[in-house]
Amino acid sequence: MSVTSVNPATTSTNEYYLTRQSQMESNVRSYPRKLPLAIAEALGCWVTDVEGTKYLDCLAGAGTLALGHNHPAVIKSIQDTLTSGLPLHTLDLTTPLKDAFTESLLSHLPGGKEAYCLQFCGPSGADATEAAVKLAKTYTGRSTVISFSGGYHGMTHGSLAMTGNLSAKNAVNNLMPGVQFMPYPHEYRCPLGLGGEAGVDALTYFFENFIEDVESGVTKPAAVILEAIQGEGGVVTAPVKWLQKIREVTAKHDIVLILDEVQAGFARSGKMFAFEHAGIEPDVIVMSKAVGGGLPLAVLGIKRKFDAWQPAGHTGTFRGNQMAMGTGLAVLDTIKTQNLAQNAQERGDFLQAELKKLAQEFPCIGNVRGRGLMIGVEIVDERLTADHMGSFPGDGALAAAIQTACFNNQLLLEKGGRNGTVIRLLCPLIISHDECVEVIARFKKSVAQAIESVRG
Repeated sequence: MSVTSVNPATTSTNEYYLTRQSQMESNVRSYPRKLPLAIAEALGCWVTDVEGTKYLDCLAGAGTLALGHNHPAVIKSIQDTLTSGLPLHTLDLTTPLKDAFTESLLSHLPGGKEAYCLQFCGPSGADATEAAVKLAKTYTGRSTVISFSGGYHGMTHGSLAMTGNLSAKNAVNNLMPGVQFMPYPHEYRCPLGLGGEAGVDALTYFFENFIEDVESGVTKPAAVILEAIQGEGGVVTAPVKWLQKIREVTAKHDIVLILDEVQAGFARSGKMFAFEHAGIEPDVIVMSKAVGGGLPLAVLGIKRKFDAWQPAGHTGTFRGNQMAMGTGLAVLDTIKTQNLAQNAQERGDFLQAELKKLAQEFPCIGNVRGRGLMIGVEIVDERLTADHMGSFPGDGALAAAIQTACFNNQLLLEKGGRNGTVIRLLCPLIISHDECVEVIARFKKSVAQAIESVRG
């Protein structure tokens, strides 16, 4: 495609920048297709485009911006780092800032620095999942991994192999071998067709039997990797007893348990980490997104027993991002001093309660679920026949129309789940009660408009 000039005098300002973006960037871009705006400024839970329109942001950088946009503590951290004389890049050499960030992050892990050590990875969550699996294979000497349907662990070659969604995988041959997928409990769409506690009990038994059955046909894996709340998979929360059984069985058989907390971590679920709801301790914790305060950073928390690396056994140029460690430290301090885990829980409880009220008015809302400020709203076609568990078929066309209507009503949010049928809310942890009320008002208006446009 040849690049053509666009005249901002005859084109809307958003359109001007979006057209230029389409001319200069790859087809791989995705968010501008669903949220067609060019951002001029942002503060807290609000984003302003280049035309002056303000949007209420319930996407927050896919969960990266725990404190919202341009939080004063984050801005001050950047300014302090820039004027401190510190180098912005140090490989894995330490600095006083890195030391403070490391100590603070370890203090939030179960057992603290006595139980865990940190490994700084490349700048994305996918880089960290790659490192975690590589470490598990190094420690155990085994080569296979168990992952779960609906899970999302990144788009690199190895992390994509462990990701459930097929849309990106079908176009790429020869992904990392040795990944065995197992079913993940789902409160609305039980993969065993049982539903309720019976489905959870069966899946809990199935995992233990699968690992311990000498005729299962699958050799003992190096690692089990999972999300305690599946994000991209549609905000699916792992049942407590299922997680506890996985922890029990992996510990018994010396299988490395990797918890991917890239999206659910850092108080989003109402606790510092989503796995804490089950009272378990993973062997490896994958952290990114919010850990860098909006700047690129990825870190592993490794139980000391499993730190099997030799020096330089896994490296990465950008693992010494000092500014991200400064902003990350600001986020950790703010989460603690402002008790944002409690705010996430209270605001999330309110949003879920209000969304469930809307489900009474709009039967296309088939299920509302999640923890804290990680909420999923599954959109269904209630005009069709429900299955034997009472679940209606998903309605991806209506979900897409709801997202578009939300955008037109200045509410930014994302879709996910199977066939894009789940509306996802990832509000900043600082969101106020009044802003939550506004979220519900705009969402209600958007659902009504989308139903009218799609179904008439």
